[in-house]
Amino acid sequence: MPSWKSLLPFATLLASVVSQTGQRCDPQLGVCLMTYFDAVYNAQYAWGFPPIGDTTYPNEFVGQWTVPIAGLWAGVTLGQGMNGNLLIAAWPNAGKIVSSTRQALNYAQPTQYLGPTLTTLDYTQNSTHWKWTYRCQNCTTWTINGAAGSINFSQPGAFGWAYSTTGLTNATNPQSNMLAQHDDARLWSFPIPSAVVTESVYASFLQIGKTTTTVSTSSTTTASVTSKTSTTTSTTVGPTVSATPYDYIVVGAGNTGMVVADRLSEAGKNVLLIERGGPSTYNTGGADFAPWLTGTKYTRFDVPGFFEAEFSSSNPYWWCNDISTFAGCLMGGGAAINGALYWIPPDLDFAASGGWPSGWQTPNTAIAALKARLPSTETPSPDGKQYLTQVYDVVSTLLSKRNFAAININSNPNSKNYVYGRPAYNFVGGERTGVMATYYQTAKARSNFKLMQWTYVTGLVRTGGQITGVRTNYTAYGGNGIVPLTAKGRVILSAGVFGTSRILFQSGIGPTDMLTLVQNNAQGGPNLPPQAQWINLPVGYNVSDNPSINLVFTHPSVDSYDNWAPIWATPRAADAAQYKANGTGVFAAPSPKLNYWEALGSPDGKTRYVQGTARPGASSISTVYPYNASQIFTITVYISSGLTSRGRIGIDNTMYGKIITPPWFQDPTDKAVIITAINNLLSTTSQVPGLTLITPDNTTTVTDFVNLGAVGSNHWVGSTSIGTSPTTSVVDSNTKVWNTTNLFIVDAGIVPTQPCANPHGMLLVVGEIAVPKILALAGGA
Repeated sequence: MPSWKSLLPFATLLASVVSQTGQRCDPQLGVCLMTYFDAVYNAQYAWGFPPIGDTTYPNEFVGQWTVPIAGLWAGVTLGQGMNGNLLIAAWPNAGKIVSSTRQALNYAQPTQYLGPTLTTLDYTQNSTHWKWTYRCQNCTTWTINGAAGSINFSQPGAFGWAYSTTGLTNATNPQSNMLAQHDDARLWSFPIPSAVVTESVYASFLQIGKTTTTVSTSSTTTASVTSKTSTTTSTTVGPTVSATPYDYIVVGAGNTGMVVADRLSEAGKNVLLIERGGPSTYNTGGADFAPWLTGTKYTRFDVPGFFEAEFSSSNPYWWCNDISTFAGCLMGGGAAINGALYWIPPDLDFAASGGWPSGWQTPNTAIAALKARLPSTETPSPDGKQYLTQVYDVVSTLLSKRNFAAININSNPNSKNYVYGRPAYNFVGGERTGVMATYYQTAKARSNFKLMQWTYVTGLVRTGGQITGVRTNYTAYGGNGIVPLTAKGRVILSAGVFGTSRILFQSGIGPTDMLTLVQNNAQGGPNLPPQAQWINLPVGYNVSDNPSINLVFTHPSVDSYDNWAPIWATPRAADAAQYKANGTGVFAAPSPKLNYWEALGSPDGKTRYVQGTARPGASSISTVYPYNASQIFTITVYISSGLTSRGRIGIDNTMYGKIITPPWFQDPTDKAVIITAINNLLSTTSQVPGLTLITPDNTTTVTDFVNLGAVGSNHWVGSTSIGTSPTTSVVDSNTKVWNTTNLFIVDAGIVPTQPCANPHGMLLVVGEIAVPKILALAGGA
């Protein structure tokens, strides 16, 4: 039987790669609704909810769809997937909308769902689209197949749409079967709390089609409109927002982007920061609270102990949906969701031997500036106590048997051989701080700084090497989505290894094979500059990521902390109460409890540095041994500085970012070194009573275990490397893209080789170094 095709989980099918969510105003109807916009189909799906708990308008909402005329039916799901969530289907027929609410007991033809009431408030159609505005009563809770469901108004949630160019068995019947599956479907993260309006505003929505309404938009434009029911009224994206030019447009509000935007605005420049996602921590406007932290200031992203929960959520809206690896698409980027290990970089990280050009070595001024904004601590709990110390105690004993020394790592940043210590973080008050609580806060306080969220950059507007603007999917901006630069303006890409590379490809900058994919793409091709203006640079080459091997142990003293499984919904009561009361305890720190380094020589004459990170719990266990799950812990072994393997990233013909050549163990010497490092680590396990290695167990050698394949660490660097030649690098020593006059890159992509430790702190230093170099260049605003 034909059906709505399964709306897949976020990891595999989450919204179009050219999509945006934000408030959009309809001047014909006089309403402003929180709207999801899909640029592939030029479609929109919008919602407005009355206040939570409202008794005048309980359990209802107003919605609006704008669907291409080719869509013979469309639908939405009010949850993550079709199965078990309330569905709404609608289609135009004979000058009006036919609609119904439906349910799916499995991924098959949806059937009628009784209880809700759908009321059409307005319907219009022009030569390209049909637009339906409706009221849905008794629609925010439902019971399907005995299971209760509802819209969660306390946090962003997953909604989805479906679209078909094939019709129905009987278009006059609201319960008609679909003749075929939909042509396309997407899930997306919708900021539900932001769609809640006051009761008076909601009441005005219900007057659509009855009165003349005046609506003020965020651009201070006022539109006086009279709602109509004529089928000749044209649809619109909303009022055009004046296209203000900026001195600097920074793309990406992640780790480096926030540093860059803050320092540029501090220098008096007129700065726009564009972020494709939305809020994260409480001080960026975030409102995603665990059930036990409702009513506090501790969102998902504020609580360090929630790090492990980022990988087990049923609604991981924070991950970028257009690349094949984990990356954060929200305020702070990876800094809002990572393990937050914060290492002051050693001199080695900016050495000429690692590919850094002159002027980047020993950046003491930049490091001092960073430390002044973000000091580090080894005791993240505000009470000064260490928690879950058992893993530290066991692994420090193991390393001491090999004469490793215990040090304060950030007090000795150049000591990276035969040393170990407690993890360092830049937390304050038991909360994740990072760039969100520091650089962003000072930037947003300035009148010359602006932020644009939920905005996807699809490319750069340029003539030859001169960039004149940034093209976005926010088509209401200037009428075409292009944000212009001032006459001497500049663009700085800080969208991350995959994001920045995609933007360059879609701007005609990169290898020919990637640009040809864009050229042949229906959406990307028309926006490319002429082929004669393509700039051939090695974008996507030279990428590296730490190969890592997870070793799992047990020890009778270790508390695995339930493998972090219940921390979001049902944490240990005492620990939850302690953190909720004063921000102290287990939840004031993420899972890592110890780090160590060892330098190893190799037959090729290079020194490779190995980092280890130990934490309670384990993500994967393969063993023939019986074991006590409450006693497991993991040591992850990485190769960091000195790593020689390289790979390549790129895009496919849908502009989806992907790995073309995996970077792990391309050089067999890297593999040989990590095998040596693991054997060294395990050489004294017998000297620690009670310590047992369970993965790998005694049926698998270390060599065989490593040969099964390393996992990546998601510490990607190198895709737009800094250097001294456009044949081997993408940016020059000032981070300016070769063969352009006003385009710069400041993110992990310019880092030519892996740093000695987790790159979080090192990348902040990159931002602090880069901004003075950019400002010192002649010709800029």
